[in-house]
Amino acid sequence: MKKILFIALALVIGMGSVSAQDAKAVAKERKTVQRLSDKELNARASKAARKEAKKLKKEGWLVQAGALPLEKMLDRAYHMQFEYDENAYPLYLTGDATSIGGNYDAAKMQALELAKQNLAGQIEAQINMLIESTVANEQLAREDAVSITRTVAASKNLITQRIGRVIPVVDCYRTLDNKNKEVRMMVFYNTQTALQAAKQVVKEQLEQQGIQLHEQLDAALGF
Repeated sequence: MKKILFIALALVIGMGSVSAQDAKAVAKERKTVQRLSDKELNARASKAARKEAKKLKKEGWLVQAGALPLEKMLDRAYHMQFEYDENAYPLYLTGDATSIGGNYDAAKMQALELAKQNLAGQIEAQINMLIESTVANEQLAREDAVSITRTVAASKNLITQRIGRVIPVVDCYRTLDNKNKEVRMMVFYNTQTALQAAKQVVKEQLEQQGIQLHEQLDAALGF
């Protein structure tokens, strides 16, 4: 009995040691991330971002207290627009929109929704481009391509709803003469995640129509 208790105690101590090591590793990782974040924050924005920010500020655009400076927002947006995956496709899709409301929060919510709709339009364009390429390579029949593109066009609102959490990068506002707030948003969303979400929506809609084109859709979108 004493031997069993001794072994159990040893295991508990061992687990505590591992947990302590894990905690140290996590703490070290957090410090590294914080150091990189501080370095990025203190780094000077690109010339293009500074020039654009200067222009926007002259037009009355501001950022919320505690937010990144406008120069840094624009700099990050420029960098993300030129990030590519291993197949040389853009890593992110970009949606932007402006909206006017009686206060900042109302205008921001509307701008965010419009930016998501903008993203859905780009997703539609991406899918149509891939489908046309598949048709050109004779991997997809024209009539099947028409069915898919029509379904994509009819499903834009559903795709907008299916889009998950976007990455807001640019968020600025200005006060108009009538005291209303105009908010400008630029959001990003991973291209592959967006296409996956859209493909699932299109599959569901095709099934409701009694059209079985799953394999053709997979072939067209490449996954």
